Formats: sequence, structure tokens, C-alpha cells
Amino acid sequence: MNLRNIAIIAHVDHGKTTLVDELLKQSGSFRENQRVAERVMDSNDLEKERGITILAKATSVEWKGVRVNIVDTPGHADFGGEVERILSMVDGAIVLVDSSEGPMPQTKFVVGKALKVGLRPIVAINKIDRPDGRHEEVINEVFDLFANLDATDEQLDFPILYGSGRDGWMNVNPEGPKDQGLAPLLDLVLEHVPAPKVEEGPFRMIGTLLEANPFLGRIITGRVASGSIKPNQAVKVLSQDGKTVETGRISKILAFRGIERQPIEEAQAGDIVAIAGLSKGTVADTFCDPSVTEAMQAQPIDPPTVTMSFIVNDSPLAGTEGDKVTSRVIRDRLFKEAEGNVALKIEEAEGKDSFYVSGRGELQLAVLIETMRREGFELAVSRPRVVMHKDENGVTMEPIEEVVIDVDEEHSGVVVQKMSERKAEMTELRPSGGNRVRLKFLAPTRGLIGYQSELLTDTRGTAIMNRLFHDYQPYKGEISGRTNGVLLSNQSGEAVAYAMFNLEDRGPMIIEPGEKVYAGMIIGIHTRDNDLEVNVLKGKQLTNIRSAGKDEAVRLTPPIRMTLDRALSWIQDDELMEVTPKSIRLRKIYLDANDRKRFDKAKIQA
Repeated sequence: MNLRNIAIIAHVDHGKTTLVDELLKQSGSFRENQRVAERVMDSNDLEKERGITILAKATSVEWKGVRVNIVDTPGHADFGGEVERILSMVDGAIVLVDSSEGPMPQTKFVVGKALKVGLRPIVAINKIDRPDGRHEEVINEVFDLFANLDATDEQLDFPILYGSGRDGWMNVNPEGPKDQGLAPLLDLVLEHVPAPKVEEGPFRMIGTLLEANPFLGRIITGRVASGSIKPNQAVKVLSQDGKTVETGRISKILAFRGIERQPIEEAQAGDIVAIAGLSKGTVADTFCDPSVTEAMQAQPIDPPTVTMSFIVNDSPLAGTEGDKVTSRVIRDRLFKEAEGNVALKIEEAEGKDSFYVSGRGELQLAVLIETMRREGFELAVSRPRVVMHKDENGVTMEPIEEVVIDVDEEHSGVVVQKMSERKAEMTELRPSGGNRVRLKFLAPTRGLIGYQSELLTDTRGTAIMNRLFHDYQPYKGEISGRTNGVLLSNQSGEAVAYAMFNLEDRGPMIIEPGEKVYAGMIIGIHTRDNDLEVNVLKGKQLTNIRSAGKDEAVRLTPPIRMTLDRALSWIQDDELMEVTPKSIRLRKIYLDANDRKRFDKAKIQA
């Protein structure tokens, strides 16, 4: 069968999505005059804004009569639930590495998974034209990385290509020639990657990706392991433990042709296709012929490490900016998300008005919150907490992450100091060229919550931090949190510039004049360590006597804007973030001052 299935593995920003754009252009998937968005595979709004790939996507190109299915994988470990399942669909992998930065932790995460399932990698050194490129050292680093990940001798004998995805060329020689475009890469894929292994027997396929389509209902993407399938064929769905989930008929089979998905009349074993027509089958289930009795084994998923509460918004401003406010619509949306995203775990709290959402990291949860607010949801969320568990001896274990920080030499001292305050152990310090150093740490996940924005401030935006789940280790002890208290509004209304001007010596504000506030809402950061209630509604007293001096215009210091990611990590355990389609507000869990005192008293007694 003339088919090849490959994944493109790369660290965030090493250029894999741009490379896929060029592959599509050069293989004739686009017409000469067709207008195509840059980074066509990052179709989701949030992916375009953050410049990262969140969801795995498949595409295909035709080269010399062979169809090559390409899967673009996310580089962030937070979206690792996607990665593990995708690798079970492919037979080869292109590992794309930046010629200057070399292999990074997220590359390590995905490559480790790929080597484990037996894929033979092709290494492509990208951005070879960078002035600070060091391709020879990078090749050695890649080899060491593969060796550390227990690669076999066959996997260590990898072919190497050099080139620039942006300029659209790859070659076995770093200097070129460049006139062959990406042909050497596609030729190497046909030669090096085996055709899909096809098993004998009736139709079987494991669900790998799930999406909801307004016209076709549930669409499941996967690789056909054996047999073939046609529209209107009867199938059944088996769960991992072999129980029948449902039976039904396939209404449509879609195959990837370029960036379009087109209906086809028959899918053969080895092809990656999407099927529609079933209402309950989900990711990791086996879709098969009614005669099949045993489920296929799916890849196990790493456990979630961070959890947070999603609570129905009960603030005085609830329902004024969003149209999806009730617990029922929030519940339905969260459970729908968990169906397609197996790395997420949703549990209902006893009160039914809140839900515990657990995931791989705060980035994954922040993306979910941002997606929901854009859909018109209003909700309150708590500070992320780390998922602890006890070992067989009753010792509390917490997740530890491997953290790699690339930073200018002059800022390395402050990074080491801040990381040691967060109970991190430094395992490596080495120069990485251009007056930069690479620091490696093993740090508790809970110490890293919110460190990203602080790191960028400390290093004037020059540091790059990457993290990866390492293992569970015994609890490392208390980590000190925020040292400042907050300024709270004691009344409801609209903030007045005059009142805010008079409160400036109490600490910086996080709201603008004219913004709606309510009692118990956080409006600023106190310069001391205690919380202080203030009045931001107080206007200037007017008299009928003219003052000798002209009234000075009130000049306010610009407020500190709390972004979603920053606010998530900044709030304390007794605070919530209120998220609506238009605003992000911070508040105390108990809006009434007397309730807060009672809660503090109970906490002290406990």
C-alpha cells in the first residue's frame, strides 16, 4: 500500500507548523494563486495568539504517487494527552530541532514517548541560517538525548537533514543546494519510514482524537488497524475493559487531503481517517466490526498534576456580561471538554455549584478558561492546587518537574535564588553560547505556579523557561507565597479617580477609574502584608467657595493589569478570580467582612 504516516515532533517555536505549511505548498496541495493563512495548521484563535500548537491536527500530501499523512503534535507537555495517542497512529517521526537552541525539554517529552513506541526518527536541523547556529554541537546533543532515553541501536542510526522551514528547503548538506526545496525530506520519508503495519481480520480502529461538528455530530479520528470500512456499515464500540458502549452505523468517512477533509467511499487498513455517525464512542475506545469481541490496547495517560475549582459566579455583577451562567451549562461544557481531552478530569463537588477540574498544568487549565469565556461563560475559579497522593507507607508525595531555564548570564543569580526559595534543586549549570547560561532544576510543581511572569520581570524578558513532569517525590515542605496583602472595596458602585488618587500611597491599583466594583472585590495591592478595606467611591467634596489655587487635574499612576495567567497564580487560597467575556476581576471567597473574620477564626482554631 502506498501510504506513510509520520508525526512532526519539535519544541515550541522550533518551526514545525511553518515547515508543514511549506510541505503543503511544495507538494501541490495549494493552487499557485490560493490565499492561505500563515501557520495554517494553528487554526484555533488561541493558538494564533499564543503562537503555540494546542490541538494535534492531521494533514496529508501526495509525493511520487505515495500519500503521506502528517500529524502536527503539540510541543507543550501540558497538552501531552494529545501527544501519546497520536504517536500510536504513526510509523515514523521527524524530530525538528533549532540549530541554535538544540533539543529542549518538551522535545525530550515527545521524543521519549516516540522512542518508547518504537518509531525510527529522522532528525531535521531547522533554522540553519541563524547567525548563532551551532549545528554540529546540536547533533551531538540530539544523539546524547536519544541515548539517555534508551533508544535502540537502530533508532540511534538516524538520518540527518539541514535546512530552513521558513525558506522552504532541506538538504543532507548544511550549505545546500537550496534549489531542490523540501524534496530531499519527502524522499527520505518514503525511503526511511515503513509503510503502515496492517493486521489481518475485520475492521478495527482506536479512537485518537474527538471533536464535535455542528453538521455531522461526533467525529472520531484514528488509524484503521485492520480491515476496511465503508459508509453505512454497521460497527460497534468497545471500551478499554471490553464492554460494548454502543452499536450503530457509519454515516460518513472523511480522509485528509491537503488541509481539506474530504468524504471517501472506503477506508483501508493503515489510513488515518475520521468517522461520523456514532453518539457515545470516545477517545481510547475500539471502533470495530460487530464480530470483534476484544478491545485493542490504548496508550496509558500520565496522571493530572494540577487541580482547581470552577464555581458558579455569585458576585453582585453576575450575569451582566455573559449569557452562560448557570451550573447546568457550565457542567455540560466541562464534561464535553473532558470527552475529547483525556488528560482532563472533571469531578462534581457536593454542593453541585462547583466542579474540580484536574489537568496536566496551569497552562492547559488557563487555555480552557480562556476558551470558555470567549464562548460567553461566566464563572469563578480558585487558585490552582497541586494533586498530592500518598505512597504505600503513608508518605505524602508531590509532583516534581524538570525545569530548564535559558537566561543571560547577568540574570542567572536572581533565577537561582528565586528557584531555591521555591524548594528547587539545581542539577546543571552550563554556558549555552552568546553570554547565556542553561540552568536545570528539579522543582515541586506547586512552587512553579505563577513563576513564569515573575521570571520574565526578573530577567527583563530574556529568560526562556521549559518544564516537564519528572516524577513523584516526598513532600518538600512549606513554600512561602505572596507577601503583600490586598486592598478591598468596602462598597458597591463605580470607582472614582479622586478616591483612587488619595489611596495611591496605600499601594498600586489593579482597576481603572469608572470600573464597576463591589464589596469584597480586590482593587489593589497593599504595601503591607495585611488586607485593608478602602472606599474607592468617595468623590471630592464640592463647596461654593472658590479656592485660591487652581484645581489640579488628578494624575493617576497606571494600574497593574492582571492577565488571566498572572491572576491565576497571584490569588491566594481565600480568593477567587471572576472570569466573564469582558472582564477579569479578583475577589475574596467571602465578600462580607464578618464572614471573612469568622472563616479566619475557624482556620486559626483548626
